[in-house]
Amino acid sequence: MGWKDIQFKYIRIVLLFISVTLLLGNANYLNQLFSPEYMAEIKDRYGDEAVERIAGWKRLLDEGKGQSDWMRINNVNNFFNKNVTYQSDLVHWGQEDYWATPVETLGTGAGDCEDYAIAKYVSLRAMGVPDSKLRIMYVRALSVDEPHMVLLYIEQEDAVPKVLDNLNPKLLPATRRADLKPIYGFNAEGLWLAKAQGLGRKVEGKTGGSNWQDLLNRIEKGM
Repeated sequence: MGWKDIQFKYIRIVLLFISVTLLLGNANYLNQLFSPEYMAEIKDRYGDEAVERIAGWKRLLDEGKGQSDWMRINNVNNFFNKNVTYQSDLVHWGQEDYWATPVETLGTGAGDCEDYAIAKYVSLRAMGVPDSKLRIMYVRALSVDEPHMVLLYIEQEDAVPKVLDNLNPKLLPATRRADLKPIYGFNAEGLWLAKAQGLGRKVEGKTGGSNWQDLLNRIEKGM
């Protein structure tokens, strides 16, 4: 996959970040999302275990609003690594590339590396962690020699990022993750080419695509 293809594919996720965090920051949306009626729909769609996972997500978000960032990133990383089992999009959804919403990821209890990273990002933003401190990182996982995605937490501009990952569940600084080769990172503010410690030069790109619009439509419907 060339740089232009990668840039076009992943820059669209920026719109997801903006849309979802706006929704999760809206009290009316949250009340609707976790209402008894909606949880009953979750039970019908995914089963009792899904209800427990999503109820746990609500507790995580509620408790996180009063916590320090350090507690937030540890709790979010542990929660999704514990409650979501890795499964490729092809096996899980019958598609080469499917962008699951956090509700779909928790509802099915499975997802790929993108789903882990997106769910962690969305949760931390909903708790109040500034976007400037978070960055999705597209990397090469050298241990399995495959493309991979993780979430970075950057306390301040010159700080070494902490890596929230599903391959290695330990919350470690990027300097201790020699198994990951950074390629580029992005958040709701933009897209960066990678360099030392996961930071880099900001670049521009276009957004759009039917896959993207489908995801936004499902999020708006509470899926």
